[in-house]
Amino acid sequence: MALQRRSLLMLLWCTPLWLALSTPVWAAPGDESFQRNARAARDAIKITANIPYASTDNPRQQLDLFLPRNRASDKPLPIVAFIHGGGWRKGDRRSGLPFLAPFLSSGKYAGASIGYRLTDEASWPAQIHDCKAAIRWLRSHAEEYGLDPNHLAVIGTSAGGHLVAMLGTSGDVADLEGDLGDAAGTSSRVTCVVDFFGPSDLTTMGEWHERPDSPESLLLGGPILDHQERAVAASPIRYTTGDDPPFLIVHGTADPLVPFEQSVQLRKALEKAGASATLIPIEGGGHGRFNIQALNTQIERFLANHLLGANDPVSPKPIPLPSR
Repeated sequence: MALQRRSLLMLLWCTPLWLALSTPVWAAPGDESFQRNARAARDAIKITANIPYASTDNPRQQLDLFLPRNRASDKPLPIVAFIHGGGWRKGDRRSGLPFLAPFLSSGKYAGASIGYRLTDEASWPAQIHDCKAAIRWLRSHAEEYGLDPNHLAVIGTSAGGHLVAMLGTSGDVADLEGDLGDAAGTSSRVTCVVDFFGPSDLTTMGEWHERPDSPESLLLGGPILDHQERAVAASPIRYTTGDDPPFLIVHGTADPLVPFEQSVQLRKALEKAGASATLIPIEGGGHGRFNIQALNTQIERFLANHLLGANDPVSPKPIPLPSR
């Protein structure tokens, strides 16, 4: 029974969340479903796909840019960038459009979905190097697309939550910048972070995650127990400082894959350092995207506060998982 449970955990952790938990809105180019949904989105959103951000022809080092056709104003649009999950070994940036669509439909934001090299191709810190190169690309090309380079949020789920947390806490860490792309010297700092159930401390994930074939071990290029220094260096909690951007953290209290305590400890570390952090527990929630209106309202407020200059308080009150 224990073996069956571990096998199920591995399947869930390594399967892209949009595939395991929902029907994808945007499939691969050329697929009938992609064409159908792209036509539906075209009325509201201009999609510029497959943009290379790292000066390579690697399809994993590309982003998709989404611009609302009906902008709410003539001012440059703040950017909301999505980073996908999948245990750093699976997943695809195509899952970004359905996640970002509610924000884009307001006409107040531009969106981007960022791909990155997976662990079958490269180990840490390649993943954060890719994400930082993508942020630098967005900022350096902001004028070209009518974007606001000074207001850039990142949202990530699971492994993507880990990467956006790293972007938030390591904006001043030169060793994690990398040298990809043609925007050297451009800042990779972000304005705010929405972290959905991302690992924050790879050294305290639990016994199952210490296995040689765990997603974390594959990320590090070897078992966590044999690479403790690298595990610390790949943990967002390691870099928290008082000038980190505001964080909104969302995590299910019954998450079987990434312990809820990971987000509790990240919030505490950010607050101890003097940064702003709000954790919204989803009572009874597991490992997945929580499409709950009460939660969506809090996320909308958080983004509006930090990207649009609004001033609506975001509540840390736990939100119960709706009964089916």
